[in-house]
Amino acid sequence: MLHHHPLIATIVIGLLLAFVLGAVAQRLRVSPLIGYLLAGVVVGPHTPGFVADQTLAAELAEIGVILLMFGVGLHFSLKDLLSGWTVAIPGAIAQIAVATLLGLGVAWLLGWSIPAGLVFGLALSVASTVVLLRALQERRLVQTERGRIAVGWLIVEDLVMVLALVLLPVLAGFSGGAAAEAATTADQVLITILLTVGKAIAFIIVMLIVGRRVIPWILHYIAHTGSRELFRLAVLAIALGVAYGAAVLFGVSFAVGAFFAGMILSESELSQRAAEESLPLRDAFAVLFFVSVGMLFDPAILLRDPWPLVATLLIILIGKSTAAFVIVRLFGRSTGTALMISASLAQIGEFSFILAGLGVSLKLLPEQGQNLILAGAILSILVNPAFFYLVERLRPSLDRPAQPASPAQAKQPVTEEPLVPTALTDHAVLVGYGRVGGVIGDDLRRRGMPLLVIEERPEIFKQAQTNSIEALSGNAANAALLETANIAKARLLFVAIPDGFEAGQVVEQAKAINPSLKVVARAHSDAEASHLRQIGADSIVMGEREIALGMMAAAFPKSEAEQVPPPKAAGS
Repeated sequence: MLHHHPLIATIVIGLLLAFVLGAVAQRLRVSPLIGYLLAGVVVGPHTPGFVADQTLAAELAEIGVILLMFGVGLHFSLKDLLSGWTVAIPGAIAQIAVATLLGLGVAWLLGWSIPAGLVFGLALSVASTVVLLRALQERRLVQTERGRIAVGWLIVEDLVMVLALVLLPVLAGFSGGAAAEAATTADQVLITILLTVGKAIAFIIVMLIVGRRVIPWILHYIAHTGSRELFRLAVLAIALGVAYGAAVLFGVSFAVGAFFAGMILSESELSQRAAEESLPLRDAFAVLFFVSVGMLFDPAILLRDPWPLVATLLIILIGKSTAAFVIVRLFGRSTGTALMISASLAQIGEFSFILAGLGVSLKLLPEQGQNLILAGAILSILVNPAFFYLVERLRPSLDRPAQPASPAQAKQPVTEEPLVPTALTDHAVLVGYGRVGGVIGDDLRRRGMPLLVIEERPEIFKQAQTNSIEALSGNAANAALLETANIAKARLLFVAIPDGFEAGQVVEQAKAINPSLKVVARAHSDAEASHLRQIGADSIVMGEREIALGMMAAAFPKSEAEQVPPPKAAGS
C-alpha cells in the first residue's frame, strides 16, 4: 500500500523516525541532528526494511533549504551583507581553490583523470547551507560579524557552484573533443561564464529595483485584509516563488534566490511576523534535508575504501578549514572569528551531491568518487558539532591577549569585545527590550532602580545602549550570559520576550543560579503560564487577560467596575 503513496510515506516515516531518533540523541546529550541523519540511513536503500523515495526526499529537502535561506535573509539588510563581503568574496574563492587542488591531489593518487579531480575537489569545497545556518542559529550567531561573514561566504560558494554546474557539460565536451574543437569549446566556456555572471547580476538588480517595492507592498496589502491564513500563504508564496523564479529565469540557485527575497523583505516592519509564520515549515523541511542526506550513506564504504575515505575527510575537515582560518586571519579578523568560520565550513552538503551526480552522468567522475563524496558528507556532518564544541571551548583563551598590547597593536580596531561582568548588585535584569520590555525599562528607571538589559536583536540592543542603559547582547538562556549579568546578586528578573519556550529556559537557568530571585514573566496562554510557574516564575502576566481588564476599565466607570467581580482566568 505504501508504494501507492510514496510522497506521504516518505514524509510520514521520515519525520516519525527523525523524531524518535532525534529524541534519543537529545537524551544522550548529543545533537538531534545525528538522530535525523541516522533516520535517513534506516530508510535508505543500503539498509533492510522500508526504502523511502530518494528523489522525493531530495526535493522536499530543497524546500527546507529555500525556507531556511529565506528566514536568514529576513534578519539581514543589504548593509549587513556588504559589510561581510570584503572577507567573504576573496576568502570563499581562495578556499574553493585550495580544496579543489587538494581534491586533484587525491584524484591523482587514485589514478583518476584531471576532470575527475576537478569535479571531486569542487564537490569537497562547498559547505552545506542547512548545516551551516542551523549551527549559526543554534548559537545565535547569524547577526554577529562572524555570522555575516559566514553567510556571505556561503552565498559566494553557491554562486561559484552554479557557474561550475553550467560549465561541467562544456568541460565534458572539451575533455572528450578533438583538438580542432578545442578553440570552439574555449569560446563556449568564455561565453557561458559571461552569461552566467550576467544572469546573476540581472537577478540582483531586479530584486533591488523591482522586488524592493513589490514584495513589501504585497505583504502590506495582505496584512490589511486581516486574514492570518492569507498572510502565511503570502509569505510561503514569496519565498518559494522568488526562489523558483530565480532558478528558472536567471539560473541562480534556489538558496540564493530565497535569501535575496528575505533580505528585501527585511526592510519591512512585517519581517518579524513573516519569520514567525514560516518557522514551523522551515524546521520540518530542514529535518527532511538531514533525512535525505542519511539515505545516501552506504556503510559498506567504510570497509571497501577506508583510506580514500580518510583522505576525503581530511580535505573536508582539515584542509579547507585550515585554508579558511588562515584567510580570515590575514584579513585582520580575530582568532575566534576565524575558528568559528573554519568550524562552520568543515562539512559538505547539497551542492556536493548535485556536482557528484552530474559528474557521474557526464562520465567525468567515477562512481567511486561519488560514493566518497556522499560518505564524506554524512560523516563530516556528524563530526561538525564536535568542531563547534571545540571552538567554543578554545575561543575565550585564544582571544584573550597573553601580554599587554603594544602601542601599535592598541591602534588596531577591535572587532569583538569579550563579555565583561557587570558591577551592578541588587538590580533588575530585563530580558527583552522590545515593545513590552521598553515600557518596563522606562518605569524601572523612573523608580531609580539599577537596570541591566539582555537583548539578542542587534538593533534593539543598540537602542538600549543609546538610552544609556547597561546592556548585554545575546540569548539570556545562556547561563554564562546570566552570570555576566550578575544574576546571583540581582533582586528582580523580568522576562519580557514573547517566546514561551525560550522564556522557560531563561527562568530555569536564572533560578538555578539564584533560587531566591523574584521572577516576573510574560505568557500568552494558560499552558505557558502553568509551565513558567512550575519551573520557578513567581508572577506571570497574561497579555490577553490584562488587555481584557483594561478594556472593561475603559468601558465602565471605576464605581461600576468595583461592583462587578473581575473575570477569573486559569494560571493568573
